[in-house]
Amino acid sequence: MNIVIIEDEQPARERLEGLLTDLIPDCKIVAHLDNVKEAAKWFANNPAPNLVMLDVQLADGTAFDLLKLARIECPIIFTTAYSKYVLNAFKTTSIDYLLKPIKRAELEHALEKLAEFRQIFSKPDIATPSKTIIPATPEYKKRFIIRFGEHIKTLGVENISYCSSENKTTFARSFDGGRFPMDFNLDSLEQMLDPRDFFRINRQFLISLKAIDEMKMFTKARVIVKLNPPVKEPPIVSSERAADFKLWLSGDFP
Repeated sequence: MNIVIIEDEQPARERLEGLLTDLIPDCKIVAHLDNVKEAAKWFANNPAPNLVMLDVQLADGTAFDLLKLARIECPIIFTTAYSKYVLNAFKTTSIDYLLKPIKRAELEHALEKLAEFRQIFSKPDIATPSKTIIPATPEYKKRFIIRFGEHIKTLGVENISYCSSENKTTFARSFDGGRFPMDFNLDSLEQMLDPRDFFRINRQFLISLKAIDEMKMFTKARVIVKLNPPVKEPPIVSSERAADFKLWLSGDFP
C-alpha cells in the first residue's frame, strides 16, 4: 500500500508513520508533505496513492484548500486536533476522521474500514481483455470490531443472530442477547456476510438462518419470522423478498 502523509508537525508525522508501518508492515510512505502548495504540486505530478493521511490544519491553509486545488482520487483519513471540521470531511472521499493524538486502536479501525470498502467496491481488471478472467471466490467477513467509547471488542459472524436498523443506526444482536452498534449500514452488511447464512428480509432486518425460531404465514405470500433472541414485534418478510426468501430457506440462492 502506497501512502502519502500530509502533516506539518514533525512529532505528529513521525508518530503517524510509526503506527502505519507497525499496522501495515509492507506499506510504503511515498511522500511526506507539510503545506497546501507543495501537496497540490505533488498530486499534479504523481499517480494517486492508495491512501492519504491528511491533517486539516496545514502550514499555509487547510486540507479543504488543498482539495480545491488538487484532485485526490483515493481514500482519505483526516487527522486533526479539532472536531469542528467533521461535516466538511465527510463530504469528501474520507474513510475516517481521527482526533489527535492519534490512538493506535482508532487508526487500526480506520484501516480495517478501508480494507472492507476496497473489498466491496473492487472491480476485475479489464485492461487486458485477451486474458480469461476467472471470478474469485467471494471473501466474506469473519468478525467485526465493535467500539464502545474507549472500549473495543470483536464480534464473530457466527455469533450474530440478526442485524437491524433503528433510527438510522445499525445494531447487531448476538445469540446471547448482546446488542452492538455497527459501523456499517444494512446495505453494506448484506454484501459482507455470506448469503448462504444471512438474508435481508426487509428494510430493517438482515437475519441469520440460525436465528429463525418460528415462521407463520401472514398473508398468502408474506411470512412472519420469530427470531432468537426475540423481537418485540416479529419482523415480516417483505412481499418483494418473499419468493427469494423461500429459495434461500431451501438452500438455493436468489
